[in-house]
Amino acid sequence: MEKRIILWLRRQVRAAHAKGVVLGLSGGLDSCVTAVLAKKALGAKHVLALLLPCHSQKRDSLDAKRVALEFGIATKTVDLSKAYDALLKVLPAADRITQANIRPRLRMIALYYFARKMNYLVCGTSNKSEVVAGYFTKFGDGASDILPIGSLLKTQVRRLAVELGIPQWIIDKAPTAGLWPGQTDEGEMGITYAELDEVITRFEKKQPQRLSKEKVDRVRKLIRCSEHKRRKAACFIP
Repeated sequence: MEKRIILWLRRQVRAAHAKGVVLGLSGGLDSCVTAVLAKKALGAKHVLALLLPCHSQKRDSLDAKRVALEFGIATKTVDLSKAYDALLKVLPAADRITQANIRPRLRMIALYYFARKMNYLVCGTSNKSEVVAGYFTKFGDGASDILPIGSLLKTQVRRLAVELGIPQWIIDKAPTAGLWPGQTDEGEMGITYAELDEVITRFEKKQPQRLSKEKVDRVRKLIRCSEHKRRKAACFIP
């Protein structure tokens, strides 16, 4: 799988006549795996990992820097906290999730800024589990030019991480979008990635489900309610 993704990355960059890729490095498993794959495919001179804190946990930035240093990946830090605060001052009050979704959209603005400036492609870091369940912010982390691990379930990404030599402490970290302190992917989705991946796999293979009806129905609802995120905007046809 590693070699196939590396070859695919090279083809995508070459086809776009781009000079490399830029990606957001959060210190989480998916972004670390994607960054290492990009470095292996294109070389250190053609990969830029942006650290984009936005009132983020300090540990995330430290983890991202440690991985980047270990694998020889160039980084640049752009703190978006003040931009986020400025937007909240001019926008009407809203619930926590609505406000938090500004963060991944600001990060994507920064990524595309650097992509345009450097003639790079924006390399997304979402995995298949997140894409299918709709666990991403539309026009935020869901926006990118290429998605190297977008066809890999979270459990597959973990196995690939071991092959790539990603530190175990990164693999063992609780997956989080970093939307607020203590927030985790599994807590917000209401299901573990292992369970989600099993349900998705059995859906695709048309196999009977083994998990509880409650868990399966939860996944069905996640997929159904997020369908609009995975398709182009609906267009009226006269």
